[in-house]
Amino acid sequence: MWLSLAFVSALFLGLYDVAKKKAVAGNAVAVVLLLTTTLSTLLFSPVIISSTFGLGWFSDTMFDYGQQSLQAHAQVMLKACITLSSWMFGYVGIKHLPLTIVGPINATRPVIVLLGALLIFGERLNAMQWVGVVLALFSIFLLSRAGRREGINFVRNRYILYVALAALLGATSGLYDRYLLREIDPMFVQSWFSLYQAVIMCLIVAAMRFAGALPAFTWRWAIPLITIFLTIADMAYFVALSQDDSMVAVVSMIRRSSVVVSFVCGAVLFGEKNLRSKALDLIFILIGMVFLWLGTR
Repeated sequence: MWLSLAFVSALFLGLYDVAKKKAVAGNAVAVVLLLTTTLSTLLFSPVIISSTFGLGWFSDTMFDYGQQSLQAHAQVMLKACITLSSWMFGYVGIKHLPLTIVGPINATRPVIVLLGALLIFGERLNAMQWVGVVLALFSIFLLSRAGRREGINFVRNRYILYVALAALLGATSGLYDRYLLREIDPMFVQSWFSLYQAVIMCLIVAAMRFAGALPAFTWRWAIPLITIFLTIADMAYFVALSQDDSMVAVVSMIRRSSVVVSFVCGAVLFGEKNLRSKALDLIFILIGMVFLWLGTR
């Protein structure tokens, strides 16, 4: 069950990347993040209100988690800070880089998660899964070569650095999720995680406006799609990780297969270039996903 949920999460994560690219093009990243986190909070507000005040609107469903301790709230707030930092770097990076470059870079996250899972949780991968990891690493090398053809230096380009930092922070959040979702109800994490992010972004945007550093903003319908796609992707992800037999390294790697969706949309919707060389990188990622799937059977 957790494996199927991981693939559902990957599909909507790819659509989420496409919506991000459309929403931030020539737009204020901070305002886009404020709106998406606020919309997500509004989406979960009935769940938050019902559980906080014991109204029982969602009794005996996955949306009923009851009141939680202050420690649980502090833990979710920490996750919100880590993830929001990742998003801020990632949104700026995707604004200035081709989607067919950003997607594969994000595929490095499971490799970082893998190292953490081996060291912290004692997880072990079998031979099939290791083959999948090696192929994913090789695809990163191919991507750097494709990037040079578009004048993107992976060492000197600051937006590449931003996307790399986003990947590192995202991997850190993934490792933290493995601990958090074994201790706290997944729906509580997702709903309050959205609320805390919205509060943080309100403070950031207010500070930027006060300092006169807030860029111009244009409304786009891709903004609410960010919230919808990410909510579905995260729900599938959280429930997958909450199952006792799930493996965080495998779930995180499968989620990176979202690069297939972002790659196709980058080519069709945004007319990005050098698709043939990037397609080779994509093929290695896909083969790696197959080996990971075979290793979990």
